[in-house]
Amino acid sequence: MNTKVFVFFLAIVGCTFAGEQDVLDLTDNDFSSRIADIDTTLVMFYAPWCGHCKRLKPEYAKAGELLRGSDPQIVLAKVDCTEGGKDTCSQFSISGYPTLKIFKNGEFSADYNGPREAAGIAKFMKAQTGPASKDLLTVTEIEEFLKVQETTVVGFFEKETDLKAVFLKYADKFREKLRFGHSSAADVLKNYKETNGIVLFRAPQYQNKFEPNSVTFKGTSLDELTTFVKENFHGLVGHRTRDLAQDFKNPFVIAYYTVDYAKNPKGTNYWRNRILKVAKEYSGDYRFAVSSKDDFQHELNEYGYDYTGEKPVVLARDKDNQKFIMTSEFSVENLQQFLSDLEEGNLEPYLKSEALPDSNDGPVKVAVAKNFDEIVTNNGKDTLIEFYAPWCGHCKKLTPVFEELGTKMLDEDVEIVKVDATANDVPPQFEVRGFPTLFWLPKDSKSKPVKYDGGREVDDFVKYISAHATNELKNYDRSGKVKKNDKSEL
Repeated sequence: MNTKVFVFFLAIVGCTFAGEQDVLDLTDNDFSSRIADIDTTLVMFYAPWCGHCKRLKPEYAKAGELLRGSDPQIVLAKVDCTEGGKDTCSQFSISGYPTLKIFKNGEFSADYNGPREAAGIAKFMKAQTGPASKDLLTVTEIEEFLKVQETTVVGFFEKETDLKAVFLKYADKFREKLRFGHSSAADVLKNYKETNGIVLFRAPQYQNKFEPNSVTFKGTSLDELTTFVKENFHGLVGHRTRDLAQDFKNPFVIAYYTVDYAKNPKGTNYWRNRILKVAKEYSGDYRFAVSSKDDFQHELNEYGYDYTGEKPVVLARDKDNQKFIMTSEFSVENLQQFLSDLEEGNLEPYLKSEALPDSNDGPVKVAVAKNFDEIVTNNGKDTLIEFYAPWCGHCKKLTPVFEELGTKMLDEDVEIVKVDATANDVPPQFEVRGFPTLFWLPKDSKSKPVKYDGGREVDDFVKYISAHATNELKNYDRSGKVKKNDKSEL
């Protein structure tokens, strides 16, 4: 074998091994014996062909590396349900992939419902072992504790108090999401000038000159502490990851760029500091965050971006979920101007939309984002609307049914409409989580669409429309039967 080829081969093997060496590969023959002596094991039951499993595997392997040497011991393992682990998967009633379960000393403990990215998996699993809050006995110990790149909540208590009880209760409740420590050591209390208090310490990589590195809780109750942490955890400009995306509710402003605190914290904070400078002076309602453009490419696509350069792309959503784009190149001045225009209502919302159809005279009207109000909201008719995806098999099966239904409703005060939900923005009042999704909109209350969950045959739709139409149909009675004086095609 050519020397260079051999070296390259070894490098590939080494990379593969490095990515998998911290995850046990278990089969029916050794599953029980190998996890019996491990304090805590997270097991992924998977199938090699499963797309979700393939996406999870690199994150899972990285989490295994992060948990290496943990004390108490935490190990990640995996079982192939299609080959050597069939009996084990059957024993634990595995019916979908990937399924993750937690085991303690070989015994099933709980289903895993935590994050699916490396840092989140590691953090979640660490919370499964030991006390919810670490007892910190010396100044050196707490200093080392706060060097970890996680925002941490620490309680300082000279003696047993009601506030300490609140802290421990909160820590136990949120142990899987947050990191906690506490101390009653005299040297620690003196050093941090706290004898009965709770302090949130920002992770080292998020610390900056625009806001304090720590924030002290001023309340007394569990509800107040919950609100305090929620409002202060992310600071002026949060790091919005896939696992924390739900923390950032509308209205928000997000800067997308190469956010990577593991490999390039300096470059990440170069841009974040500029956003912090603006956020510090901002007094409006929008919250700020930075997000990795690679992790959130699907969101960039929603704004029409297939590619972004080195500088941040700034996007926003208002309280009504309307989308806005900062079209000018990123700079502190341009961000300030964007926020000013956003607050004053001077910006046009971005609308992802197909082009208007050349003709819309068929029995089923085609709505796109640009004509949605005209075709649906303000059409003056009761409306049955289908949100579909072009690749969806069930949608394709529904197409001729909808066409026939549209023909039957041509002479009625009813509109039959379809929308490609993959190519057009869907108004926020419609919750479309799968395809096809159908809604009924009475003509006098279009703001309150009713999800249609009935049958999918023509007669099913006719009966539903007949019963729910604002005014009785011309050709059908309320039960959906053809009226005797009907002269239309039966």
